[in-house]
Amino acid sequence: MKNRIADDMGDPMTERVLESARPVDLASTIGPLRHGPGDPCHSAGADGTIWRTSMMPTGPVTYLLDQLGAHQIRCRAWGPGAAELIDGLGDLLGETDDSSTFAPEDPKLVDAHRRHPGLRIPRTGRVLESLIPAILEQKVTGKEAFRAWRVLVTRHGTDAPGPAPTGMRVPPTAEQWRMVPSWDFHRAGVDPKRSSTVVTCARFARQLEGCTGLDSAGARARLMSIPGIGAWTAAEVGQRALGDADALSVGDFHLSGVIGWTMLGRPIDDAEMVAYLEPLRPHRHRVVRLLEVSGQAFKPRFGPRITIQDHRGH
Repeated sequence: MKNRIADDMGDPMTERVLESARPVDLASTIGPLRHGPGDPCHSAGADGTIWRTSMMPTGPVTYLLDQLGAHQIRCRAWGPGAAELIDGLGDLLGETDDSSTFAPEDPKLVDAHRRHPGLRIPRTGRVLESLIPAILEQKVTGKEAFRAWRVLVTRHGTDAPGPAPTGMRVPPTAEQWRMVPSWDFHRAGVDPKRSSTVVTCARFARQLEGCTGLDSAGARARLMSIPGIGAWTAAEVGQRALGDADALSVGDFHLSGVIGWTMLGRPIDDAEMVAYLEPLRPHRHRVVRLLEVSGQAFKPRFGPRITIQDHRGH
């Protein structure tokens, strides 16, 4: 049921409670949408609620999610994009994610799947909002990428509508991304190659947002037709914007090692990881998420940390 009412501050609010036939866990389903601590588009409350912002085709939206029960999640939304966000709530919370054919044999996966029945793969439908942070994360440490996202969204995004927590911002529109000056990318620690890719994607935003109407292979091909977008980046978008439970992040600095050590007790490379997970299609990303949320994902630390590259002026 969807209701449009006014909150205590007088701001128009649209509300809906998702009643699902299957368990749905808010934290594990929505968690991957956060881009590091301090993400200005994501704020998790101590009570388990999650605030998020988005730039919908109909305008900006702030929304608040809270878990009412194992099968119930409430969403309250503010802003011009509120009705559109509420209409897509089922996709956002993985109602279209079908795990019925997932039948792992490894005891670790069987146990993880049994203990986390509410884990779902979300489908935000917002391609650019997953694509740009993925570009910023290419070949740098998470700390550097998360800082870049925070700095750029804070400077070039817009105020979050409604009673959003202090500091929250709505991600920039494609036009706003296209107009970010080179020196702002530089100050955020983003090198010219990645900044150029961001601007190019913003120029082709309409075609890229159209990936939501394609199958997985078609969406991947369209994404990878943009210079600077490879298999890893396309997979990161698939996992969040497109609800692709099979989108395996091949090329990730850590993932093959995590899969190897967790499942086989030894390191493996990308080719071995792909071969090992092949029988688990079309649920390879689901495997990764289950290992993460169950706390089983493991990789010993060897060697020095990656050096953070500083592209800012001194």
